[in-house]
Amino acid sequence: MATQADKAELFLALHQGAAPLVMPNPWDVGSAKALAAMGFEALATTSGGFAATLGRIDGSVARDEAVAHAAAVVAAVGVPVSADFENCFAHEPSGVADTIELGIAAGLAGCSVEDWDGEAIYGRKTTSMAWMTWPTRSPGCSVTKRPGRTYSSPPV
Repeated sequence: MATQADKAELFLALHQGAAPLVMPNPWDVGSAKALAAMGFEALATTSGGFAATLGRIDGSVARDEAVAHAAAVVAAVGVPVSADFENCFAHEPSGVADTIELGIAAGLAGCSVEDWDGEAIYGRKTTSMAWMTWPTRSPGCSVTKRPGRTYSSPPV
């Protein structure tokens, strides 16, 4: 079985391939298992999909719930998993770092960090904080700088 480090290295390599990395969004453990069995090389959780399984709207899941959900998905599949952590449940870079550390502890190979609070783009340096926290253990992280537009790149 692959270790977290193995999955992080694979996740980085998948980002550097000639073909685009296609990662479907499982909303629960069952969908994660089905998608991995279909041959997808990596998965990315969905905040809105997970919230819906709880009968809630997107943005209403607490950080501990999102991290526990991500850990359950990681435990269910053998492929790298990235988590949709919205704005990392924080308005300040230190809070973003705390959430990323929890994601690392949950076994994630990456995460997304939306650089806006649902109404306005932050003035913080989210990308720098994410890479400073993540690169030695899990190199993949996609960062959304504008609503609806995600930039995904491994650190150099």
